Amino acid sequence: MGAVLEFADVTVRRGQATLLDQVSWTVEEDERWVILGPNGAGKTTLLQVASAQMHPTTGVAGILGEVLGTVDVFELRPRIGLTSAAIAERVPRSERVHDVVVSASYGVVGRWVETYDDLDHQRAHALLVELGVSHLSERTFGTLSEGERKRVQIARALMSDPELLLLDEPAAGLDLGGREDLVSTLSVLAMDADSPATVLVSHHVEEIPPGFTHALLLRQGGVVAAGPLEEVLTEPVLSATFGMPLALHHEEGRYSARRQTRHR
Repeated sequence: MGAVLEFADVTVRRGQATLLDQVSWTVEEDERWVILGPNGAGKTTLLQVASAQMHPTTGVAGILGEVLGTVDVFELRPRIGLTSAAIAERVPRSERVHDVVVSASYGVVGRWVETYDDLDHQRAHALLVELGVSHLSERTFGTLSEGERKRVQIARALMSDPELLLLDEPAAGLDLGGREDLVSTLSVLAMDADSPATVLVSHHVEEIPPGFTHALLLRQGGVVAAGPLEEVLTEPVLSATFGMPLALHHEEGRYSARRQTRHR
């Protein structure tokens, strides 16, 4: 197996602020990672570097065998599937759901004058079926619920058959039912050997889908721990990451956490 991400001492600074601080991290092509940490930990910044949307200030960021700064990012980005709130905001609310997905073939948001062949349309339909939203294909994006939009965005991210799938807080804004539906969908993808290497950003251990294999925990731009999920996701590490004593529970492949209470 080859590495799809190889970061060596990656640091990102903006003015006087250090957003990432000497992060070293490797993701292999058969791994599914969750990035956990509080607000301001650097999770989204790390994903922006991993998606070739941002260059590190110092350090080396290797992505899919290329090194940022020595490669044309416009050739690299189509090899990466990305979902984020920023991309969702760019999707025209009047866009037909099928077109939201198929337009990823050209790496554009919103249909213009480009044309697609039958294979493109067939793949878009197959992905909508896989994500459980094929019945919405003729609806417009703006009429969907938040959970439906999340599924359509993931289908779009998979449209170009990416070598790396990056999901930035895909469960944000979902109610309990929507979150559980999405976690189930992501679990199916994670357990599919044909799925690309996947990195999921979240604030909550409850959003880690069964089938995810590794965890990277960040605090104030630095790595608290990184490695196989069962080794690094522990109460001491989670407590250090979020800056409070936390009780961690693991049952039937799912995690939950709450603040520890002191007993007198």
